[in-house]
Amino acid sequence: MPDDDLPQLLSIAKQAARDAGDVILDIYDKGDYTSHQKADDSPVTSADFKANEIITNILRQRTPSIPIMSEESRHAALSERQHWQRYWLIDPIDGTQEFIARSGDFAVNIALIADNEPVIGVIYWPPGESLYYASKGQGAYKECPLGKVQLHVNELDDPATSAVMVAVSRRQSRDKVMSKMNPSRTYQTLPLGSCSLKACYIAEGKADVFLRIGVTGEWDTGASQCIVSEAGGSVLAADFKPLTYNRRSTLDNPDFVVLGDQRVDWQSIVKYQS
Repeated sequence: MPDDDLPQLLSIAKQAARDAGDVILDIYDKGDYTSHQKADDSPVTSADFKANEIITNILRQRTPSIPIMSEESRHAALSERQHWQRYWLIDPIDGTQEFIARSGDFAVNIALIADNEPVIGVIYWPPGESLYYASKGQGAYKECPLGKVQLHVNELDDPATSAVMVAVSRRQSRDKVMSKMNPSRTYQTLPLGSCSLKACYIAEGKADVFLRIGVTGEWDTGASQCIVSEAGGSVLAADFKPLTYNRRSTLDNPDFVVLGDQRVDWQSIVKYQS
């Protein structure tokens, strides 16, 4: 599929993420929201639904021919989705639990999937006014109050021996993740909230690896995968097979890993199957 309209679509996605993020932050600052548990026991708030409304309205108005898949909307059956050559993939608030806990570690995720591959990724972190974005073949960038920079994963001094910075969850077991890391290597850990912000830290060289164990959806990785890949890293299933998009009836991801410096033999470090 030709990518000559990606710059325009990226601009639309960036604006949608910022507009939703501004409203989310206003709700967050005022504490004016309701919350409940979904069927899978994950939390959702009225802020998630408001952000979803803002994003989907913008995308429908500006790109009416492109279908939308969002965590907080009805999901089309695979029999319908399998005919989509491209579609928007949205997580209105990645890190809803962090939003409720008031840690500030939550983000808006918007991706464009074309031919089952993320070709646009936009992640907006409202509390930090930071916008991470990428499009296929054009690099990854961050815009924040300090300016705009191109993103590159961290290059370890020695890929075989240097200490590895592991992004870990504030809410999940650090020991469970670290038990999957080869004990012969030296590690440091960096606790963070949402999956997408951990991926952004790897894209900008602040961390080297993130292993996610637990239930996630395709909307949790679409934007991150594009940004990390364009910054020189990769996002794979935890068994190092490619992640897939829009190929299964379920939209659940397998456990996955976000990797920085590609000179590192990550399969000797992340011993997921052990």
